[in-house]
Order: sequence, then C-alpha cells, then structure tokens
Amino acid sequence: MVDALDRHAAETIQVGSKSFATAARLFDPATRRSVLMLYAWCRHCDDVIDEQHLGMPSRVEGSTDSSEQRMAGLRHMTQQAYAGEPMQSPPFAAFQQVALNHRLPERYPLAHLEGFAMDVQERCYVTIDDTLSYCYHVAGVVGIMMAWIMGVRDEATLDRACDLGLAFQLTNIARDIVDDAEIARCYLPQTWLVEAGIPPEEIADPRHRDALAGVTARLIDLAEPYYQSARGGLGALPPRSAWAIATAHGVYREIGIQVKARGAGAWDRRVSTSKADKLRLLAKGLGQMMTSRWQMPAPRPEHLWQRLE
Repeated sequence: MVDALDRHAAETIQVGSKSFATAARLFDPATRRSVLMLYAWCRHCDDVIDEQHLGMPSRVEGSTDSSEQRMAGLRHMTQQAYAGEPMQSPPFAAFQQVALNHRLPERYPLAHLEGFAMDVQERCYVTIDDTLSYCYHVAGVVGIMMAWIMGVRDEATLDRACDLGLAFQLTNIARDIVDDAEIARCYLPQTWLVEAGIPPEEIADPRHRDALAGVTARLIDLAEPYYQSARGGLGALPPRSAWAIATAHGVYREIGIQVKARGAGAWDRRVSTSKADKLRLLAKGLGQMMTSRWQMPAPRPEHLWQRLE
C-alpha cells in the first residue's frame, strides 16, 4: 500500500506540474514523500470538481453528481481522514498519512477546499482583494501546508509561505487567462477589466489582446512583492527544503516574466521554462539558499494581503 501511494503521488506531480516536480527532487526523502502526497491530494480535489483526471476531461459515465455534491463529498472525506477512518481513495489515503503524521491543522485543508467551492459557486471577483482571497484559498494555504510539513510553526514564516502561494497563483492566472475564459472562468478583478475596456464575456476575443496584455502585466507586477517577501522565509527552512523552494520560486517567477514579455502573444502557446532555464534556476536557488543561512530578511511589507487564519 505504501509503495502504491508513493507511485501515485510521484506520477501525479510528473503529469500535473512539471515545474514543481523539478524542485521537489531537492527535498530530503521524507519531506519529498509528504510534499508529493499533499500535492496529489490537492490535484485530486481540483480534478474532482472539474470532472478531470490530471487536467484532462474524465467524467465517469453514468455519474449524476452535481458539482455541489462533489464538493460536499470532498469535505466529508477530508473530515473522515482526520477521524482516522480507512481511506480507499489513494489521494485521500496519502493525505491522511500526511495530515495525521504531521499534525496538520484541519483548518488549512478545509480552507483549501473553499477555493474549489468558489469555482462551484461561479464566484465573481470584483476587486483585486477578491482575487487575492481566491488565490489564498487555492494556493496560499497550500504554501502554508507545505511549510508546515517542512517543520515550520511560527506565524511569520507561514506568512512568507502564504506569500509564495499567492505569487504562484497570480502567475498561473496570468498564464491561463484565455484558457480559463474559454471555460467561462475569470479570476481577474472586474474593475481592472472595466478600466481596460474589456467586456468580461469577451476576454478570449483576439481583438482585446493588447488591452489584455496590459492587464496581465499589471497582475505580474502585483505578484513581484509577494515573490520578494517569500524569499524572506527561506532561512527558516531546512537547507534542502530551502533549496527546493527557492528553485520553485525561480521557475514560477520566470514564467510570469515570460508572459509579460510576450505581450499580446502570451497566449499563442503555453508559456513554460526550458531544461536549460531549470538548470540555471537550480543553481540560482542553491545560491539563494546559502545566502539565506546568514542574511537577515527585510520585514514583511505591511501593504501585502494578510490572511485571517
């Protein structure tokens, strides 16, 4: 069973996130196992809501469950995992091991599920604060859970981990704007779209690509102080974990830089980092990890979005 869960988690990240898979190899074996298992659970929950398997359509023939019913099922199974009940689903069996072994507070995975509930409710994001709240639930709290697995307990460092998750999700939103719009999802603030003269229902229309590029550049710029803040948490992590996180930080930030640089052509093909880029960022991450051993981080800027938990 243990070997099966390990294989499932490893296969999930290889298909689901090649960017994070590169960095994950740097963790020590025990941390890597827990990180991959938590990732597998997060990915599974996302797929259940979207009726996908690793990002591909996979609706079970004959299934009549609504998105609300699937959402309720995820909450129930999460609570069952914490109660120690036997889990037949590999992602939930893996999650149960991680949650119980690391004494992960239940409020964090439940907060993560609320992000998927926002999709189920077809939430409209009017202001940038609304968008950041979504980013917290789907990614910021994942950063917190990952840091917890790495042994972090102090709130200041958990804030830095949250900042990295926020930065990652802002980058993902920028990269996937058109793909999301084609399935009737939009995470951009409506106020920004109005200012740019883009009707929300026409985001994917090529006629608006120049204006959309301006909105996207604004989003990438917004992510930057969160990336900077996140680096301040590296010194509180074990060396190998700090190297892994610094590398993931570099890879995702690079994606955002490329999206902004491509302008109106950012969505002609999916932005990704090459093997050469990843090797360069691995080396850069090592340098950042070593620097973090002695360098005192700057205080976290007060204007950054603040979690409530």
